[in-house]
Amino acid sequence: MQPQIEDFTHYLIMALKIVVLAKQVPDTRNVGKDAMTAEGTVNRAALPAIFNPEDLNALEQALRLKEQHPGSTVGILTMGPPRAGEIIRQGLYRGADTGWLLTDRLFAGADTLATSYALATAIKKIGDVDIVIGGRQAIDGDTAQVGPQVAQKLGLNQVTYAEEVLSVNDGKATIKRVIDGGVETVEAPLPVVITVNGSAAPCRPQNAKLVMKYKRATCPMERSLTPDPSPKGEGSDYSYLYEERPYLTLNQWSVADVDGDVNQCGLAGSPTKVKAIKNIVFQAKESKTLTGSDADINSLIQELLNEKIIG
Repeated sequence: MQPQIEDFTHYLIMALKIVVLAKQVPDTRNVGKDAMTAEGTVNRAALPAIFNPEDLNALEQALRLKEQHPGSTVGILTMGPPRAGEIIRQGLYRGADTGWLLTDRLFAGADTLATSYALATAIKKIGDVDIVIGGRQAIDGDTAQVGPQVAQKLGLNQVTYAEEVLSVNDGKATIKRVIDGGVETVEAPLPVVITVNGSAAPCRPQNAKLVMKYKRATCPMERSLTPDPSPKGEGSDYSYLYEERPYLTLNQWSVADVDGDVNQCGLAGSPTKVKAIKNIVFQAKESKTLTGSDADINSLIQELLNEKIIG
């Protein structure tokens, strides 16, 4: 009788279930004179919507892990209006496997606390997630709070300021992170939440074959708002495709779908309120030469305070 040999493959290379937190943001790098409304809020209609840059760095780390661990899956989780489904498509074009769009009027107006609550409830619904990974922060808020708040709400380990996920073995992730004054390598048990710096490896370009495969992928609400004309004839649509190819229908979840508490979502769940936003334009109308004397320095500080440039 042959002795039974235990298969240790599962322990050496484990398939991972990875969720990438991604956000559709206004492109604040191209701010013009119409970027703000008369009320002092961001005029999102005047700015192109893009995939948050650091979330793309996080997606690249997720895709590398998928390549290193056969059988792994990568899903894009985002929250926003129906048009935010474009973020999931851009993830699919690069190699992600699926996505989930949290879209509901009750999610609107969320601060970081309400956003992290919504994302955490969705991750619980997805279930059995090994790694949650996202960008360090979004360019429309720059708070760097959502990732750590998601980790806290899920009771998971977290590693911030990640530069590279070096490996995942034996139920632990080894991560290189950048800190003040240097770089350190840490280990964290799975499941873990990781936030990635913009200095990490850039995301790979979109794959032409995947673009052709997923270019009609939409969530149901997005599809109803933007009907797509079909070459089959004027006035017809692509509804036949969604019957033939179920993978083209993206997951769309409301507050009720994730068993969320409406009092913790959107404006209702957001203790942070924006009092005012000011658009300050610096113009070089005149120049002034100062000495290093205490009197000149004090005079400059007082002028800056009076003009509300500092303080």
